[in-house]
This record gives sequence, structure tokens and C-alpha cells, in this order.
Amino acid sequence: MAMMLVSFDANTPGHSYDHLLDALEGFGAYWHCLDSTWLVETRMSITQVRDSLWLHMNPADELLVIDVTGAPASWVGFTRECGDWLRDNLGRL
Repeated sequence: MAMMLVSFDANTPGHSYDHLLDALEGFGAYWHCLDSTWLVETRMSITQVRDSLWLHMNPADELLVIDVTGAPASWVGFTRECGDWLRDNLGRL
């Protein structure tokens, strides 16, 4: 399994992004404690993650996917639940 950081800007006013959010939640294990930044656990490659999410976005939008598996991480200011998820999930990959 890999941990992917997904961040996006939804630049299309009036467009519903419900399908994008459903796709992000569909990865299974995910973290969403920042507005448009997610961590998702997946067996997919970064290109597969990007392409599967881009299907639910518009050409004016922006999408970034980075494989952060095993990368050092540090955080501050999150709720206990958000911080615990990071500690429990980032440290085990």
C-alpha cells in the first residue's frame, strides 16, 4: 500500500464536486483535516490516482498527487483525532 497526498483547487464556480469527494472517500483509509488536502491509502500509482480523480474535475481545476509513503512528516495544531490518524497511519508505511 502507498500513501498519497492529494491537493486540489476547485476553480469552477457552481460545479458540484460531490463525485470527487466520493472518489476520495472511496480509497478506504483517508485523512481530510485540511480544506482541499487529503491523504489516501491505495495500491494505485500516482498516475492512476490522478487520472481517477481528474474524471470528476474540470479543465480549469488544479490537482496535485504526491506519493508520501515512508516520507518524514511533522504536524502541529490538529485535533487529537486528526493527529492520531497521522501518527497511526504515516508511521506504519
